[in-house]
Amino acid sequence: MFLCTLVRRLFPAARSADGVPRDRSAEPAGDAAAGPGNGNGASVRQVDAETVMGWAAAGEAVIVDVREPQEHAAGHVPGAVLNPLSSFDPARVPVEPGKHLVFHCQGGMRCGPAAERMMAAGFTGTINRLRGGFAAWSRAGGAVEH
Repeated sequence: MFLCTLVRRLFPAARSADGVPRDRSAEPAGDAAAGPGNGNGASVRQVDAETVMGWAAAGEAVIVDVREPQEHAAGHVPGAVLNPLSSFDPARVPVEPGKHLVFHCQGGMRCGPAAERMMAAGFTGTINRLRGGFAAWSRAGGAVEH
């Protein structure tokens, strides 16, 4: 039963404005492809490191590191707010109007459950997941604080 529920959440049936299911195979994919929302206007999308670096350099991003404290201490994105997935609290995410909210982990997997928890708490904006996580940030030449 859990598996069926999970699949329905990950792959909701797309419907047109009149409620009729539609074919999503022709929709764009890639950097800006939105993931499933929570029905309240929230969406999740994956973005590349270069995009996040541009936002950060322009002061247009709030970056949340969902790795564990020892990982964060070993090196992190400058200015990233630590909110580990193991104790993730949506109330501790600093949402700033007009800024891109970016979640990252080490390799890009843990930020997905964090985004789900954020949406379940009622967040209605867009959550950007750093594709490839901190590893991709480092490979792309992003600044690292220790």
